Amino acid sequence: MAILIPASFGRLTVPSRAKVKLRVSASANQRTIRRDSVDWVKETSSFFEEDKRPIMLFDGVCNLCNGGVKFVRDHDRNRSIRFEALQSEAGKKLLMRSGRAPDDISSVVLVEKDRSYIKSEAVLKIMKYIDLPFPQLAFFMQFAPLFVRDFLYENVANNRYAMFGRSDSCEI
Repeated sequence: MAILIPASFGRLTVPSRAKVKLRVSASANQRTIRRDSVDWVKETSSFFEEDKRPIMLFDGVCNLCNGGVKFVRDHDRNRSIRFEALQSEAGKKLLMRSGRAPDDISSVVLVEKDRSYIKSEAVLKIMKYIDLPFPQLAFFMQFAPLFVRDFLYENVANNRYAMFGRSDSCEI
């Protein structure tokens, strides 16, 4: 197949048909693409074999994040969500499954068997799992544009240590 393009449009590269997995991470406002030969969905499938509940990944040394985990645990009577620190080995594997760098602790991540959510989408999805009135609040908050929700999320996330402090270790 040949594509003719005037030289003023620059170079066009046609991707090969070889299956290459790319991972994009937005940590520290930089986009990093890494080639990865490991199928992280298969590699972490054991996390969902016996227990189908989603896993909330959080920054284990962040006081805001630890408070968020405590809040979710207190308002999740059905124990619908499991928790794992981003810094743990399991957390790093689940980050890679979600298409994030293993050292990216910039966002809460909710990992379900077939999909992962980050930033404000993760928060809204978590709210749907916990007790009333949070699922209803999540329903109304989803109508705010994603870029607005993520802008607010990122401002808090980028300043969470300055505003709420750090712990020496994960509380869970």
